[in-house]
Amino acid sequence: MQVNIRQQPSFAVARLTLAPGEPAQVEAGAMLATSYGVAVQSNAQGGVMKGLGRAFLSGESFFISTYTAPQNGGWVDVAPNLPGDIQVLNLDGRQGWCVTRGSWLASSHGVHTETRWGGFGKLFGGEGGFLTHATGQGQLVIACYGALEAVTLQPGEMITIDSGHVVAYADTVQSQTRKVASGIIQSVKSGEGLVFDFAGPGQVLTQTRNPSGLAAWVIARIPPR
Repeated sequence: MQVNIRQQPSFAVARLTLAPGEPAQVEAGAMLATSYGVAVQSNAQGGVMKGLGRAFLSGESFFISTYTAPQNGGWVDVAPNLPGDIQVLNLDGRQGWCVTRGSWLASSHGVHTETRWGGFGKLFGGEGGFLTHATGQGQLVIACYGALEAVTLQPGEMITIDSGHVVAYADTVQSQTRKVASGIIQSVKSGEGLVFDFAGPGQVLTQTRNPSGLAAWVIARIPPR
């Protein structure tokens, strides 16, 4: 699979170019268009129970769509729901990535994804207590809300990031969550909830906008019935 990204950075679209008979996994509902003859099949990855875990625990769709190119090859265009950027991570089989809620967009056939527990605190951080863990070899396509920024941490180097701005982080990075302010009153005053503390070595990918902040902004402007 080859990935070409266009319309960056605000409204990015990724084209997945597939060899004859090659499949690719795509988040349900992310397909924008395909070349003629590309076959699609939707199923609950890993069975019904794992599909339920994906949907209700990690915040992703119950189904994953598999697109398979015909004998002459083909392509699939994918796009996220929110405006923002797209990036491709090339997995080499040695290092996996943890992807936060709603950020996984697509992956090539050699990449395996599963739902992983991300810590009790994250469940209350608005980003879901479970993460999508990607391993294997191939391309992993992730999306963000706003612009995507990479933070490279040296061994022992630490950084604190708001939970709503974390997109993905490498397996080599250690992480924990905590309250940014002590007590409920202080959290309300500061407008913050939980943060991630990361320790290197490795990369952390962040987004410049917070999807939970957008949801709160929209809800606040819906007139009461």
